[in-house]
Amino acid sequence: MSKDNLSSYKFIDLFSGLGAFRIAFEQFGAECVFSSDIDKSVNKVYQSNFGEYPAGDITKIDASEIPEHDILCAGFPCQAFSISGKKLGFKDSRGTLFFDVARIIKKRRPKIVFLENVKNFISHDNGNTLKVVEATMAQLGYTFFYKVINAVDIGIPQNRERIYMVCFRDDLKIKKFQFPEKTNEMIKFKDLLLKNNKLGSKIKLYDKGEIKEFKGKIKNNKPIRIGVVNKGRQGERIYSIKGSAITLSANGGGIFAKTGGYLIENKIRKLHPRECARLMGFPEDYKLSEKDSESYKQLGNSIVVPVLVEIIKEIKKVISN
Repeated sequence: MSKDNLSSYKFIDLFSGLGAFRIAFEQFGAECVFSSDIDKSVNKVYQSNFGEYPAGDITKIDASEIPEHDILCAGFPCQAFSISGKKLGFKDSRGTLFFDVARIIKKRRPKIVFLENVKNFISHDNGNTLKVVEATMAQLGYTFFYKVINAVDIGIPQNRERIYMVCFRDDLKIKKFQFPEKTNEMIKFKDLLLKNNKLGSKIKLYDKGEIKEFKGKIKNNKPIRIGVVNKGRQGERIYSIKGSAITLSANGGGIFAKTGGYLIENKIRKLHPRECARLMGFPEDYKLSEKDSESYKQLGNSIVVPVLVEIIKEIKKVISN
């Protein structure tokens, strides 16, 4: 089975963000025929990397305007559904952004639907949100599979748990799907870091003596918290690079906002945007926003590319049989 055996497949990139889905699928020869995101700043970054500016608000785009495709990709925002208590499915999803995904699926009937969301999607709205998505996909004629995967289990040193949902059109008759297992190989966190003298002036370095020591249990492949500054709130916690990075975030405050603080070369600092990009599996030649504040937010909202790649490998297996 050749690496590019998806070369005949076309996909669309909804809620495209920085294009993690696109990077992953293009590695297998698949062609992106449509992208969409409402955020203008992230669309500029997308354009600088892929040569096209994504369409805007998906709620205002008619499904008939979207090209035919084999795979629909969407890391859609998590919203509560209105549950009547009687039925779960397509009608219950109306008024949410998932409905826009569903109406496109209904119109274009792609072979595969690949969705991603935060881990809490499983328990969101007392579990009703996931039930509606699964029921909607069933009504539309798709077999639904899902799993929560942590990036550290795929060898990426970031503690980032996300739910991945893969759906196959019923006529493909795919009754079993195996998500990737844990890998025994781990990229070392320190190998992704820039030298402190290469950071430029935007990343402030703090003396090691400012740490208030924190004593806790050390777990393999988990963030190792070694101290705090100020009151120790989110964004004021400090970690060792002997463990994994904490989950990169699009929001939050504190002097180490969005990345956490780390003891690196005997100095305390937050991560550089390029280091964050590496923790998300983006290529070295990927062009980030000229504004660091935008990069942190965009990367915090993105998807770990190597996790997508490993799932695509499993998708290849079942559609090639």
